[in-house]
Amino acid sequence: MKFLNLLLLAIPVSLFLRQWDSPVLLFVVASLSIIPLSGYMGKATEEIAIYVGPRVGGLLNATFGNAAELIITIFALRAGLVEVVKASITGSIIGNLLLVLGLSMFLGGFKYKTQKFNRAAAGMHTSMLLMAVTGLIIPAVFIHTHTNPSAKPLSLGVAAVLMVVYLMSLIFSLHTHKDVFRPSQEHSESPTWSMPRALITLLIATIFVVLESEFLVGGIEPVVKTLGISELFIGVIVIPIIGNAAEHTTSIIMALKNKMEISLEIAIGSSTQIALFVAPLLVFIGYFIGQPLDFLFTNYELIVIIMATVITAIISMDGRSNWLEGAQLLSAYTIMALAFLFV
Repeated sequence: MKFLNLLLLAIPVSLFLRQWDSPVLLFVVASLSIIPLSGYMGKATEEIAIYVGPRVGGLLNATFGNAAELIITIFALRAGLVEVVKASITGSIIGNLLLVLGLSMFLGGFKYKTQKFNRAAAGMHTSMLLMAVTGLIIPAVFIHTHTNPSAKPLSLGVAAVLMVVYLMSLIFSLHTHKDVFRPSQEHSESPTWSMPRALITLLIATIFVVLESEFLVGGIEPVVKTLGISELFIGVIVIPIIGNAAEHTTSIIMALKNKMEISLEIAIGSSTQIALFVAPLLVFIGYFIGQPLDFLFTNYELIVIIMATVITAIISMDGRSNWLEGAQLLSAYTIMALAFLFV
């Protein structure tokens, strides 16, 4: 957290650079500033969750788990960068499943020969993710195989179904079957912040994330022209890492503490939230602000989403993990990232 606090210095620097015509540098600085801000948003949400109880707290964590990335993508959508937004959805799913979970298993596996986690919870998360991926794939397959496609109403309909399934999954995990998701190693939590401090921190961090997201999105096109990096690569690799860096760090720390269940919850749960909640929400937001967003992902995006989901499902099937499985996930992510880089 101390290292993340140093990155807060990027906020005044970005405000200074805003007065100068240096969009590429502003993009870099704004990206760095969002990393600690998203961390504080997550920490504040967790503290509030402890005060309000497990059910409401679980709902808060499920709703605001990807808040920073959601804010960034809303600004990108408003700027008309629809392909960047769709790429960021892809990047968030494969990043959480392969990069975050891979690093957690890899580093945790070096400290502990074998790490165990709840097979039932892992199976439930992966089945939900497979269902969500199906919802993302069907519109693209339909459009590519029909001569008179109607992407807009189809995407809106699929988005509505996915959000309903997401709500049902919350009821399932937080109410009717909460015992399935209870960690095998119980650990009591007590707040470290007061409720007012948590609320104020969440408010201030959110305001600055909104500000820095506008700076970041404004620099995407100059970065593409200056550095020759494609919008696809920025959406798939850069934005998801920036928006979820603090959450990624938490997952790795939990693995190093031999709490692989929590790491798995963060990685797979976050991917599920992206597919079932964030992506559908962006479809509706795009419709209302006049920037239609559909689920017509490119063939390569669909392939990497499917592969990441299948690989994760297979690896998490036995309820155990080791450093080699982590290395396999990281290798898969690296191969996919290289492919996006050279598009």
